[in-house]
Formats: sequence, C-alpha cells, structure tokens
Amino acid sequence: MVTLLRGFLVLALLYLFLTGVELLSGGFKIMGKGFVDGLFEGVSNPLAGLFVGLLATVLVQSSSVSTSVIVGLVASGVVGPDEAVPMIMGANLGTTVTNTVASLGHVRRDQEFRRAFAAATVHDFFNILAVAIFLPIELATGYLSETAEWITERVLGSSGAAFDSPLKAAVKKPASLVKDVLDDLGAHGNWKGGLMIVVGLACIFVALGYITKNMRLLVADRVEAAINRALGAGSGIVAIVLGMVITIAVQSSSITTSVLVPLAASGVLTLENIYPVTLGANVGTTVTALLASLATGNPAAVTVALVHTLFNLSGILLFYPIRVLRNLPLRLATGMSDIAAERRSTAIGYALGMFVVVPLLGVLLLR
Repeated sequence: MVTLLRGFLVLALLYLFLTGVELLSGGFKIMGKGFVDGLFEGVSNPLAGLFVGLLATVLVQSSSVSTSVIVGLVASGVVGPDEAVPMIMGANLGTTVTNTVASLGHVRRDQEFRRAFAAATVHDFFNILAVAIFLPIELATGYLSETAEWITERVLGSSGAAFDSPLKAAVKKPASLVKDVLDDLGAHGNWKGGLMIVVGLACIFVALGYITKNMRLLVADRVEAAINRALGAGSGIVAIVLGMVITIAVQSSSITTSVLVPLAASGVLTLENIYPVTLGANVGTTVTALLASLATGNPAAVTVALVHTLFNLSGILLFYPIRVLRNLPLRLATGMSDIAAERRSTAIGYALGMFVVVPLLGVLLLR
C-alpha cells in the first residue's frame, strides 16, 4: 500500500512540475523580452551561455531545474534556440558537481578517496571533452540544432506553429487558476509575470525534489542490485542502458551516479565498470527537459530539449566505440585522483575552480 501511494504521489508531483513549467513560460512572456535581456545579458555569447548554464545548475544543484527554466525561456520566445544550446551544454556539465562533492566524503582514507574521486571526475572529464568537441562543431555547422529541428519537424510538422500538446492542455487549468488568483490580488503587468515565475520555480523545485526523494525510497535497493548485476555481466552497452533507465525512473542523474561513488570507494566496482553507467545517466537526465518542452506546446522548446538528448548521445557514439577515445576520460580521471590523493587541497581547488570560480569569471568577463 505504501509503495502504491508513493507511486500515485510521484504522478501528482510530475503534474505539479509540468504546471510549474507552464507558469514559468507564461511569466516570462508577461515580463517581456527587455527584462530577460537584462537578466541574461551577454547570453548571445556562446561561452557566456555555457558558463551561465553551468553556474545555474551548480547553484540549484539540479540540471533538471536549470534545463526546465531554459526550455521555458525558449517557449516564451525571449531566448532563441541558438542561444539556448550552449546553456544546455553548460547545464549538462554542471550536474556532475554532486558526484565530485560526494567523493570528498572519503577524503580521510587514502585508497578510498583515490577510487571515489576517480569515479566522480570521470563524469566531469567526459562532459568537458564532449563540450570541447561539440560546441565548436555546433557553432560552425549547427549539427545538433539542425538535427533536432529536423526531428521536431518530422514529429510535429513543419509549420513551426504551436502544436496541440495533451500535456499543455492538462496543465492549462491549474496555471489559469494561479493567474486568476494573482489578478484577484491586484497583480498586473511585470508584477504578475514576476510572481508567476516565482510560483513556477517553486512548483518545479518542490516537484523535482520530492519526486527524487520518493523514487529513491521506491527503487534505491533495486538500483544498487541492478547496477551490480549489469556490471557483473561485463557488458558496457547493458550498463549504459541501465544507467539511462534508472535515471529516467528516479528523475535524477545525481542519484544514479552518486550510488556509484561509495561502491567505487569500497572497491566493489572498478572505474571501468562505472564509466558506462554515467554515460547512460547523461542520456536519461534529458527526459525531464523533453517532458517540459512537450508541456509548452512550442516546437522551438522541443528542439532545444532534443539538442540536450542528441548532445549526450553524440558524445557516447564518438567516445565509447573507439578504445583510445573511450579510455581518455578514464586516464584523465585516474591522473587527477592520483594528484588529489597526494594533495587533498588539489581536490578542493578543482571542485571550486571547475564549478564556481571559472564559470563565475566567465559570466562576468563575457557579459
């Protein structure tokens, strides 16, 4: 009975999440392009967009939240798809901070820390390499955005007009109810738009937070058992699929990959076995943005969400089949963990520099 109730609660929270996305999009439309231009000044610079996405994800500790906000901005028409693509990449990179911080819990035990830090940073280095390769390719050719747009046109049609999304229809009533309440309270213009953004963000934070909490209670034991079985079989493809499925189920790549850190620290799993699970988690976490985009009924928002998925799939297809490239993140993570094990301050410096100092300076200098 408890499990069944938790399942219904997750569905209700998912509905709340989609309502939050609708409110967010509507709020940005009311606030107008001028406000958002001021808030995200400099986002037209691809590197600034990348750092904004990274820093935002670090601050909210969830790429699902930051990508949902980006989707809402695109759906409202105040941020273009081209500007949103680097932000999506930055959000994808920022989500790895959780693993890195989790590994610091083993800092007092040499061998445990060495293994844990390598398991955490292999995710970092894969995403860094993927951004380093695919951001220039995207800027030069539009590979990701044009492919995503092609898929959107095949699925939704080529008119470019808003489509009749059943998800949008489902969340329209509660969103309209919030607007009516704000009208009754005398909120108009920018005040109304700002309050809608605040309420939308609150819905997204609460929904995703409790979805993650409940799914962890529902599947935590099963997650660890499934990971052990799949990795014991030694199949990289199976491990990638497993990481993707688990992340979709729990709506958090951080849960999937954070489970791996203590397993690596204890020596139960090797870095080579953990690596493909993190790749699958990268793909699985993009489902949240896809759901959010479908709730908006906006083809451009769907295109940006698909870019997130295509970016992670492209990274896997480039790196994993070729042994030399597949081993590159492993070697970088191992080298970094060796340095960090010798000098603990290096690990702290890496985490602060990678996820706070560099993106913050990037945003300030490139605005």
